[in-house]
Parts: sequence; structure tokens; C-alpha cells
Amino acid sequence: MVRGKIEIKKIENVTSRQVTFSKRRSGLFKKAHELSVLCDAQVAAIVFSQNRRLYEFSSSGMEKTIERYGKFSNEYFVPGRPQYEELCLLHLQ
Repeated sequence: MVRGKIEIKKIENVTSRQVTFSKRRSGLFKKAHELSVLCDAQVAAIVFSQNRRLYEFSSSGMEKTIERYGKFSNEYFVPGRPQYEELCLLHLQ
């Protein structure tokens, strides 16, 4: 069975949007876990819902991953990319 393409736009129906968010969040975290296991990669994902609820996945501890990102980020600054301090503040909120 071939799945049809969907148009990527905001889902107007609140219930459908919440169901889609939940399913896609689960799928994202599953893929992140698979990537970490299959490739021995250190992976972290942070997602905020429309209701400002925090969801996170980390293959080896969120603080450890953010700290590592901070060290890398400060060495290789890229304009427009969230920097270490911003991520720390987000994680602590």
C-alpha cells in the first residue's frame, strides 16, 4: 500500500492536531533512539508542545549532551544557531 503525500500546513482541527503531534513526536523519538543505537551516536531531541509542555529524548543524558554541544558550539560558532547558554535556559525552564 502506498501512502499519499500530505500537504504540510497547520492542522486547523485541534483534536487532529494534538493526535498528529503525539504520533509524530513518538516517531521522532523512536528515530532518534534508532539512530543512537545503530550508529553509536549521541542524540538529543527537545520538543515543546503548543501548550508549552516539554518533551525530550536523550541517548546519554540531556545535561551531558547539552554540555557537549556547548563545548562544540563555542568552538565553532555559527550565526543564527542557538548557542549553549540558550539551550541551558530552555532545559532549566
